[in-house]
Amino acid sequence: MAGTSSGIDTDCMTLTRYLLAEQRKHPHATGDLTQLMTAICTACKAISTAVRKAGIAKLYGMAGSTNVQGEDVKKLDVLSNDLFINMLRSSYTTCLMVSEENEKVIEVESDKQGKYVVCFDPLDGSSNIDCLVSIGTIFAIYKKISDGAANIKDALQPGRQIIASGYCLYGSATMLVLSVGNGVNGFMLDPSIGEFILTERNIRIKPKGKIYSLNEGYSALWQEPVKKYIDSKKKPASGKPYGARYIGSMVADVHRTLCYGGIFAYPATTETPNGKLRLLYECNPMAFIMEQAGGLATTGTGNILDIQPETIHQRSPIFLGSKEDVEDVISCFKKYGN
Repeated sequence: MAGTSSGIDTDCMTLTRYLLAEQRKHPHATGDLTQLMTAICTACKAISTAVRKAGIAKLYGMAGSTNVQGEDVKKLDVLSNDLFINMLRSSYTTCLMVSEENEKVIEVESDKQGKYVVCFDPLDGSSNIDCLVSIGTIFAIYKKISDGAANIKDALQPGRQIIASGYCLYGSATMLVLSVGNGVNGFMLDPSIGEFILTERNIRIKPKGKIYSLNEGYSALWQEPVKKYIDSKKKPASGKPYGARYIGSMVADVHRTLCYGGIFAYPATTETPNGKLRLLYECNPMAFIMEQAGGLATTGTGNILDIQPETIHQRSPIFLGSKEDVEDVISCFKKYGN
């Protein structure tokens, strides 16, 4: 670390500096992706500040409406969604946006359009806001594929087409985890300078973990392969059983899985046969991050990133985490699935 006697780093790698260095590796790059990521970072910083002072600013509680998913909308949900939409629209790099909070795609005015499509959940885990549990933002960036005006088909791309994805965790500190397709890096927000600083280089998930993370309250509604898999982790033929950890906030649960290894799951049930988490702005971005870190993500029968979306709010079951743990799930589906 370069620094002075005061202990202050005078040569820190900020997220903007990192993106500019990556941009130089591509001679034909226009800088639009860097500009777009700068807008996303600004939105995340603003949301982080709002989360920190939500109680003081009276941002807790309901906004008095429900979103397209039928979920009660919190005041911070509305604020975060507006921040993201406004920052992306004014970046001159996007043509289309998909938000968890909006029923239809959000088209950017023609004079502000760029070549990127962004799918995002502005505040994941917002049911935990009022009790101060960690929450976060999830996003995925795609390139526009249609020749003419941007349309819904530009948003309905498989996860394999993601250009960059990431999440921002608002926990004991604020961290942005990002992949632009060449590994995963973590950037901690330094509030003293208002910048995301590279603190975790080339994050790699363990090949096998010791933790499983899912809501066991729905165990009676699980498919047989899921029941068999969890039983094998709780009552192994040999060795110690896996530990159970579940926060109920996808960003927090996935971040812990990325750091410590193991598996995060939100399987289908008899009541939700298509799963609950949304493909475009929850499953795909997290699956992309996990694969870039050496892990794996599956529905149980197929890779998450290979799914061709049909609707913008399409749901999917998901199992993601350490490669060997996810492969065990796939084996259970092959053995016990219909």
